[in-house]
Amino acid sequence: MITVIDQALLAELGAEARQAPRQRKNFNFHPADDYPGHRLLNAIEPGSYVTPHRHLDPAKDESIVCLRGRLGIVVFCPSGAVDRSYVLAPDGDCVGVDIPHGIFHSVLALASGTVFFEAKAGPYVPLAADEKAPWAPAEGELGVVGYLASLRSLFD
Repeated sequence: MITVIDQALLAELGAEARQAPRQRKNFNFHPADDYPGHRLLNAIEPGSYVTPHRHLDPAKDESIVCLRGRLGIVVFCPSGAVDRSYVLAPDGDCVGVDIPHGIFHSVLALASGTVFFEAKAGPYVPLAADEKAPWAPAEGELGVVGYLASLRSLFD
């Protein structure tokens, strides 16, 4: 069956993200976590924190295309210093990025109702300890609010 990605679907997903405790919501096109190719919509709100991370598996390059709103991408040096940042927007100069495996990165919503398309190889495997940024707070830890504010300030 064909799934149409229309404004109604993006709006519905954005509304679900606003109500979710983590302020984000996925809509998967792949049928299961063990599927070899993961394709999904990811709705994210400005208060959501995505811990900086990397994917070490050479098959886990990650492509992101912003479909609605504004999305900040932050790329880090292994030391934790910010290497560069990008603003993705459907009507902007930059609409997407392809992040090679091994690169520390994070994403943050810069506008309410932000939705992006993400694609990477499956299967889903939780991040290993060496894929999590040791210099950034984990989700739910003290310091997340301040750290997220520092990332947001890159886009002011």
